[in-house]
Amino acid sequence: MIETPRLILRGWRDSDREPFHAMSQDERVMATLGPLLWRDESDALIDRVQRILDDMGYTFWAVERRSDGAFLGFCGLKPGAEETPIEGEIEIGWRLAYDHWGRGYAREAAQASLDWGWANLDVPRIAAITSVDNDRSWGLMERLGMVRAPQDDFDHPKAVERLRRHVTYRIARGAVKPV
Repeated sequence: MIETPRLILRGWRDSDREPFHAMSQDERVMATLGPLLWRDESDALIDRVQRILDDMGYTFWAVERRSDGAFLGFCGLKPGAEETPIEGEIEIGWRLAYDHWGRGYAREAAQASLDWGWANLDVPRIAAITSVDNDRSWGLMERLGMVRAPQDDFDHPKAVERLRRHVTYRIARGAVKPV
């Protein structure tokens, strides 16, 4: 578990399934991520990232607001996706419910995830990918101090056609934290 002033990043609970499915059905959330997820698909994603936590000790953790215990989405680290330029690296990623956008939660959770990664994983860098149209996410990558690696931009083999083109960002261990 990781705690920040406003958030808790933790393993997944059964009580997270309904709010995660609801955000996976929100067209605003999924517009740059892919098709809306059926309940069995959102449950399978939770099961997959929880298995990563059980196996690796880190994952895309559930994000909870400390003040009221509300489920906000997920953020964290996992092995880089297969068949992508970040395979074999550590990937940082996030997804929050629309009602929680624009409040700094994603940045707070992502910075805490990076800090955890540097403290606990012996890796030279951490990577992130997103569809080229997801300017909110690559903007956050830049605010975190990540640097675009245009030579590693690619067409994601598992993405739907309209979201296939992806950008790649990385941050090196010891990079100066942005203000």
